[in-house]
Amino acid sequence: MSEQSPEQHMNNSNQTTTDTNDAATEKAFLDNIRQSIDAVDCKIQTLINDRAKLAQQVAVVKKEHLANNAAATDSNPIFYRPEREAQVLKAVMERNTGPIADEKMARLFREIMSVCLDLEAPQRIAFLGPVGTFTHAAALKHFGKAADTMPMTTITDVFREVEAGTAMYGVVPVENSSEGVVNHTLDGFLSSSLKIIGEVELPIHQNFLVAEHTKVDSLSRIYSHQQSLAQCRHWLDVNFPNVERVAVSSNGEAARRLKNEWHSAAIAGDVAAAEYDLHKLYTNIEDNPSNTTRFLIIGHEAIAPSGQDKTSIVVSAHDKAGALIEILKPLSYHGVSMTSIETRPERPNKWAYVFFIDMNGHIDAPNVSAAIADIRPLVKDLRILGSYPKAVL
Repeated sequence: MSEQSPEQHMNNSNQTTTDTNDAATEKAFLDNIRQSIDAVDCKIQTLINDRAKLAQQVAVVKKEHLANNAAATDSNPIFYRPEREAQVLKAVMERNTGPIADEKMARLFREIMSVCLDLEAPQRIAFLGPVGTFTHAAALKHFGKAADTMPMTTITDVFREVEAGTAMYGVVPVENSSEGVVNHTLDGFLSSSLKIIGEVELPIHQNFLVAEHTKVDSLSRIYSHQQSLAQCRHWLDVNFPNVERVAVSSNGEAARRLKNEWHSAAIAGDVAAAEYDLHKLYTNIEDNPSNTTRFLIIGHEAIAPSGQDKTSIVVSAHDKAGALIEILKPLSYHGVSMTSIETRPERPNKWAYVFFIDMNGHIDAPNVSAAIADIRPLVKDLRILGSYPKAVL
């Protein structure tokens, strides 16, 4: 073993002293930053509680107004205001200066608003279940995690729970950018008086999920909803071409099945992964990365304008040539932009059809109201399904 010269020993000692000083400087610098973070956290916590107290004052005012209004027909004041929440979230994004992205900042405020609304009046939300589905994710995205979500077996059940007042609002899928319209939801409006009070747009990202006990090298089946299997067909053909694909009722059900099976995987979203404590072996495996599903929020009340709104109507047309063209002309004449149109059978009438039409603008806007007024005498029946804020997040 070679001995160090005095010069080498001195250099090593100097280097050690320098390293020690650098470490001490770094620690002092980080300690100062952490103290500043703690001080900011304290301010944030105080301000959030201040906001919550203001929300409680809103609840008191609404309840007192209802108690003093002898003409009120509803025994429950309305606490959830979709147009107000849309305006708040848009304002959050407009004034955001970063480094947090606009949508992520709005999501933070969504959760704060959800907790504050829960203090005013807990919100019970029915959605097409089971737990862990993309509809569940849409409900949480729109109402926040403080809402009391209720999984329903069918879309009809969601409508029924909201109509009965067991749930205050419902969340149902209406269309997918790859798979098209959800007919069960459109049919639900034909037999219901409920209104559309909001919408949610959810990018559909699929994950390949396994449980802690899964033996990945021995996979024999992959569970998912048939649409999700279709949306990931190419990825599965490349990565697991010889593994059986089993279609089940929902992605939530697919995730649930992994609890008792060591040789299976599931394809589902983030909510299912978190709900059933599964590991995301692969993420974003969908063949179309821009795939998006639109969901509707259903309720009882009419919604005031938010500034950026849609209006949905359902029209029963006369059985004659050119009926649809007649319906669409007033929209063009009054400068109303139609965003979608779908056709459904008018049950129980044979060979009769209704048109579901979405358009930009609120029913209170002069051009929208004028267009609808011009359409009414041209059709057998026209019902306004609702005017509601466009999806913000």
